[in-house]
Amino acid sequence: MKVLGIDPGTAACGYGIVTANGGRLSAVDHGWWKTHAREAPERRLKQIHDEVAALIAEHDPDAVVLEESYVGADARIALFVGQARGAVLVACASAEVACAEYAPATVKKTVCGYGRAEKDQVGRMVKAILGLPEVPAPDHAADALAVAICHALASPLQRLAVAR
Repeated sequence: MKVLGIDPGTAACGYGIVTANGGRLSAVDHGWWKTHAREAPERRLKQIHDEVAALIAEHDPDAVVLEESYVGADARIALFVGQARGAVLVACASAEVACAEYAPATVKKTVCGYGRAEKDQVGRMVKAILGLPEVPAPDHAADALAVAICHALASPLQRLAVAR
């Protein structure tokens, strides 16, 4: 199984691709891109869509997974993240790739064993699980790999429950 994890955001968006084969996980690719604040919102969303579509075309994942949005005190940020998530979901629908979402606490519990783990702990555990030479940077890439790991390690029944 090949899983593309996305940590969506309008300013910065992380991605991570893992494969699961016989209980072994391997990193295929990870990174991030940013959009420029001076760009019109529709141009930024198109860039996110196009970047995700290119990753799907290049890597042909079995699933694309996102971390559910955390809605904090700033509704404006939540709106921007929601728009970025929409751009990702449209890219997935266009490519007819299954999508799933996991709550941040679920991702942290799966990767770290503790649902309130700090970002640096998530990064260190992603490094250890995937046997990477260093912690993925920036945090957006590590978070994207973490959500991909979460989906890859989920039971088939769990994957069905979170699928769209």
